[in-house]
Amino acid sequence: MVATMGSSSSFLVLSLFVLSFCLTCNADQITSDARGIMINGERKILISGSVHYPRSTPEMWPDLIQKSKDGGLNTIDTYVFWDLHEPQRRQYDFTGNKDLVRFIKAIQAQGLYAVLRIGPYVCAEWTYGGFPVWLHNQPSIQLRTNNTVYMSEMQTFTTMIVDMMKKEQLFASQGGPIIISQIENEYGNVMRAYHDAGVQYINWCAQMAAALDTGVPWIMCQQDNAPQPMINTCNGYYCDQFTPNNPNSPKMWTENWSGWYKNWGGSDPHRTAEDLAFSVARFYQLGGTFQNYYMYHGGTNFGRTAGGPYITTSYDYDAPLNEYGNKNQPKWGHLRDLHLLLLSMEKALTYGDVKNVDYETLTSATIYSYQGKSSCFFGNSNADRDVTINYGGVNYTIPAWSVSILPDCSNEVYNTAKVNSQYSTFVKKGSEAENEPNSLQWTWRGETIQYITPGRFTASELLDQKTVAEDTSDYLYYMTTVDISNDDPIWGKDLTLSVNTSGHILHAFVNGEHIGYQYALLGQFEFQFRRSVTLQLGKNEITLLSATVGLTNYGPDFDMVNQGIHGPVQIIASNGSADIIKDLSNNNQWAYKAGLNGEDKKIFLGRARYNQWKSDNLPVNRSFVWYKATFDAPPGEDPVVVDLMGLGKGEAWVNGHSLGRYWPSYIARGEGCSPECDYRGPYKAEKCNTNCGNPSQRWYHVPRSFLASTDNRLVLFEEFGGNPSSVTFQTVTVGNACANAREGYTLELSCQGRAISGIKFASFGDPQGTCGKPFATGSQVFEKGTCEAADSLSIIQKLCVGKYSCSIDVSEQILGPAGCTADTKRLAVEAIC
Repeated sequence: MVATMGSSSSFLVLSLFVLSFCLTCNADQITSDARGIMINGERKILISGSVHYPRSTPEMWPDLIQKSKDGGLNTIDTYVFWDLHEPQRRQYDFTGNKDLVRFIKAIQAQGLYAVLRIGPYVCAEWTYGGFPVWLHNQPSIQLRTNNTVYMSEMQTFTTMIVDMMKKEQLFASQGGPIIISQIENEYGNVMRAYHDAGVQYINWCAQMAAALDTGVPWIMCQQDNAPQPMINTCNGYYCDQFTPNNPNSPKMWTENWSGWYKNWGGSDPHRTAEDLAFSVARFYQLGGTFQNYYMYHGGTNFGRTAGGPYITTSYDYDAPLNEYGNKNQPKWGHLRDLHLLLLSMEKALTYGDVKNVDYETLTSATIYSYQGKSSCFFGNSNADRDVTINYGGVNYTIPAWSVSILPDCSNEVYNTAKVNSQYSTFVKKGSEAENEPNSLQWTWRGETIQYITPGRFTASELLDQKTVAEDTSDYLYYMTTVDISNDDPIWGKDLTLSVNTSGHILHAFVNGEHIGYQYALLGQFEFQFRRSVTLQLGKNEITLLSATVGLTNYGPDFDMVNQGIHGPVQIIASNGSADIIKDLSNNNQWAYKAGLNGEDKKIFLGRARYNQWKSDNLPVNRSFVWYKATFDAPPGEDPVVVDLMGLGKGEAWVNGHSLGRYWPSYIARGEGCSPECDYRGPYKAEKCNTNCGNPSQRWYHVPRSFLASTDNRLVLFEEFGGNPSSVTFQTVTVGNACANAREGYTLELSCQGRAISGIKFASFGDPQGTCGKPFATGSQVFEKGTCEAADSLSIIQKLCVGKYSCSIDVSEQILGPAGCTADTKRLAVEAIC
């Protein structure tokens, strides 16, 4: 026989009990042993999620943290971003969404723990890995190795952050929420490239961190040789097989990748709720006690913070909370049910005796026994085969690639492959006025192209873009002159300008004429630019504008990756069988100018006193143009986005706040997507993708806190050329929601802040069809099966329509007899929001 599900009522009581837990405000003793992190001597199950403070706004933080808590998390994890806080050496900034103290206190206000991953190298798909670029220009420096210049700067910043937390009494040893800190980040992945100096450096990191005396444990992720007292931890899609390097250290998972990031030119990655839940359940089954989602809320790479290069402005990450802070269903709900169940089993998992039973290949049971009671995990890691096992004289069928959890070792309360949470589909809506193509009234002005003038910084060689610009702008001008005389061997011949660059994008101007541009394709960031040119007798000005799209953030010696024009820069004359080459690379004086003229004048603020804007002859499909329009904020409280379809590439600002880089003209590759995704089997970033053949990113988040009710200013810098006439502001809301729930469970339905306006379908019995998933196309369609409770639809309409949310116990007592002979009946509902 197949064991039946436990009653939903007992699970609900269990859930409410777990939600009512209160974290002590005076947890001043944080220790650890092989079974977990201990708070005041009590081992804890810690379920954490990464929420990065600068990828949202202070106004969003309380809601993000509350939704994380509602989702069953008891811990919030964040990196600390050095480049944001020290953009120039010894000049610090902790304002706005860089207010780290405010963020940690927001976590504390909701009774959650915090993990502070100081790094200060963070990777994080963040430009230059979170390092301020001024580090690159410190004499004799080498980053992330046994280099005294670098270690001094790193120690100074790390100490400052620790002292800041201590001053605000934010470490748990002071009654604050921070229970764990991290030093360095995934160094073990690159340490070999630094040879013995890498080992010396990581030992120094451990000693330096321990000496800061925070009163909480320090961790090092992906660091198999982490020295004591550091705790080494795992990152990846699956960490159930991870074993710490010290038998007295707990099994910790600092990054469970909830999805993956997007690239310009890439499609949208998705990781299914079933697979993510499987990885979590498997980890706790096999002795894990701390797990952190990377990301729980990904958010937005505002400004020029996206790294890579070629990482998009959206950092949605297919996380349980989407880029705008809405619940990504069913992932959020399916994981919440798992979290609540795991937390209810805390004592058994951290103090119970453990017994493992192997049934056959890739199928096992783990039994935790505590105070006379037992809890069971039944795991099936086969990617394509359901398995039935016998435990205690009862047969249990475990679907492929899933874990069943039986808190009493009799009744299955949760299976990772059986999703009972609703699916939500988000739509973007605009007001009637915003749907008019010409509703925004545009003004414009051109960007002044830079040429050689007195006072420019000069050098007799081609310099790295990081060296000159120090990441104050994406743009750096390289300017030189070429003198041509009558007896010059290239005079009168067909000429080509050839430039080798790794600056991502190159624009070339000869004697004031824009002769063209070229950009690197995704994954091929060095290229050769070649264009025909005409030179005149006498002096000719060559202006090359290099543009970066995020600095390299990962890999050994990533800081040494060349950014900008490295040469050779040549004028090539065709001369029959042999070309004549005039090399400008190191033979000419080069003048440099970092940034655009409009950036210098802060045109992005859009204020009349800074500049003059034109309202006539609006240019379209022209490069190097600034556009400005005013608009009213969309009504309501739903998240706001701006649709930049029709534009080329550039940067967008609203009321002086940078929304980030835009590039809707970069189309995602046309292959590799599928309307369906099999959750079974190991996940990889290319497995479940959507959006092939469309812009990699079309919509850009405009946080409500950036907006006034009226007279808001949108400013665009258009680099390639586009048409702003189709730009509109829209809101993001749930369009419809659907859910399946089996008999004995509770079906929950919500429109996330809006009333349920109608029920499109409802049937209790054996309805056919499935809920739409994030990677599915087309409408979400159910059909009636062979049996059905006659009043299913009317009952659901009465319980749900007009309400913001509704919960239905799936049973014949509530929905009426279905007349089904099947052992397990289900309720299927599709709602209109």
